[in-house]
Amino acid sequence: MSSKLFHNCRIYTPVDKGEPAAGMAQSNITHYNQGALLVENGMISKIGAESDVLKSLQNRTIDQFIDCKSRCMIPGFVDPHTHMCFAAERESEFQMRLDGMAYLDILKRGGGILSSVDGVKKATVEELYENCLKHALKALSLGTTTLEIKSGYGLDTENELKMLRAIGKVSRTTPQDVVATFLGAHAVPAAYKDDPDTFIDLVITEMLPAVSRQGVATQCDIFCEKGVFTIDQGRRLLRAAKELGMAVKIHADEVHDLGGAALAAELGAISADHLLAANDENIIKMARAGVVANLLPATAYSLKKPYARARKMIDNRLPVALATDCNPGSSYTESMPFVIGLAILNMEMSPAEALTAATLNSAYSTGVADRCGSLDPGKQADLLLLDGESPAILAYHAGVSPVARVYKHGEKVC
Repeated sequence: MSSKLFHNCRIYTPVDKGEPAAGMAQSNITHYNQGALLVENGMISKIGAESDVLKSLQNRTIDQFIDCKSRCMIPGFVDPHTHMCFAAERESEFQMRLDGMAYLDILKRGGGILSSVDGVKKATVEELYENCLKHALKALSLGTTTLEIKSGYGLDTENELKMLRAIGKVSRTTPQDVVATFLGAHAVPAAYKDDPDTFIDLVITEMLPAVSRQGVATQCDIFCEKGVFTIDQGRRLLRAAKELGMAVKIHADEVHDLGGAALAAELGAISADHLLAANDENIIKMARAGVVANLLPATAYSLKKPYARARKMIDNRLPVALATDCNPGSSYTESMPFVIGLAILNMEMSPAEALTAATLNSAYSTGVADRCGSLDPGKQADLLLLDGESPAILAYHAGVSPVARVYKHGEKVC
């Protein structure tokens, strides 16, 4: 059995009590100013004050001692919402938005998601894999040790499966844990623009069964929004996915308040994502149903929209998670430190709440909290060392990454 002792570190970790942290519990952080963490065979074995951990190991042989030099230690980030499997960037659309064109207007003109669909259709699995891997490894260097990656730029069975195969290859190549999400209903294809119900039928009867048979995704998502898919269409698709044993989540109330948050509560989704326009009543419904709110501040930043109401959600005991939404259109960033900084400075979240949102709650919203998201014995030794005294450095040292070291299963990967 191989063992490593990380010592001389300032440890900060959320407290995992078997469910997403909500309300005041979202700011509940265990802190050891002079801490130590023992790793055995890639798993956390002990954690605590350094003097206590050393005392418990008096009769043990430790293979390696790692002096953290008083750096801050936190869990590796879990990014629960990305679209980083794509073929081409959309820089020209960024300029359109700067010139005042609305995101949904760009989509109506065949841009946005539909532009990325054209790129995916022309790309090979290998090309998609190489581009996706590049983004995943960039995220790793910025501290993301676990991430979700969606399909959604295929919009037909062949190309959705092509994307999911590329994502699967990334999961086998990168040190990170990768969770694949099927997002076949990301936009209405041009051929179905006047009949989106028929397209939803196709997703339910052809795409979903193929994804399930091949075992290439464990989660299903849909973009419910004005001009995209309705709440009724979302209900039909997500119910079908649940019948196939898939966890469900929903792009909800990003631009308009259609009631996506209420649908997430009704179906017991693991998360509802975006929520910039979600109303108070549906926020409370989500909280009562145990749905996690995945908030994506870099998207609001990029689209120049008001941020989701994180303070309102936390005060109503709705668990909040944070994600990059890394995609070629509305949020082109792999940086969880950037997202955390936005949440602290623009969304009224404390450093403790933001740390929990980017680790423990995001792990719950991705279905992986049993193995990551906090520094607890029995979980993977996925951890970061920061060039700072506390997690506040993530917002305080703006515009750069304070992530000094990244460890996955106790092994240094960056």
